Amino acid sequence: MPTLPTLALFAAATLALLVVPGPAVLYIVTRSVAQGRSAGLVSVLGVHAGSLVHIAAAAFGITAVLAASATAFTVVKYLGAAYLVYLGVRKLTHRPESESAEVKAASSRRVFGEGFVVNVLNPKTAMFFLAFLPQFVDPARGPVAAQVLVLGAVWVALGMASDGTYALLASVLAGRLRSSARARRRLDRGSGVVYLGLGAAAALTGESAKA
Repeated sequence: MPTLPTLALFAAATLALLVVPGPAVLYIVTRSVAQGRSAGLVSVLGVHAGSLVHIAAAAFGITAVLAASATAFTVVKYLGAAYLVYLGVRKLTHRPESESAEVKAASSRRVFGEGFVVNVLNPKTAMFFLAFLPQFVDPARGPVAAQVLVLGAVWVALGMASDGTYALLASVLAGRLRSSARARRRLDRGSGVVYLGLGAAAALTGESAKA
């Protein structure tokens, strides 16, 4: 199982990524602004029900890659680090649209279902589990699948707290959260810096593992 220092580092990295607004956060904020706190919190539940799909896929996928080849596992880790850097550069150079779309009210069931689909198809979440999570898996510590499940549980717990905070704040400050190109540009810049930092950390983690 992961050590306490590993879990602490993973939690810090997870929070750094979770606070970066991606498709799931944008969906949650949009629903919270359009329909209020309850809809926002239901969307959080739907999003993290979708996270369970990524956790299961990572638990079995990473195990399969490691079983096939230790070299392949290392390649996956470095490709993940490179992809994080790519996302960071893309965020820093991205120019947001000037207008935001209106969102119609929906039932709680539909809000939950849409949140689930948004996160199952969320490249940010998939990238995290396929590119960054493997940096914290150590085959010498026990079954890889069990380690991924533990790390995934940490992700869900922190994600519920982070996204729940977004939902509550968005519902309270709905009148002040009308999107602007300047505000989204600042978010993109912050997101880019975080992705670049995570990519560098992933690459350095890979190097230290070889030492």
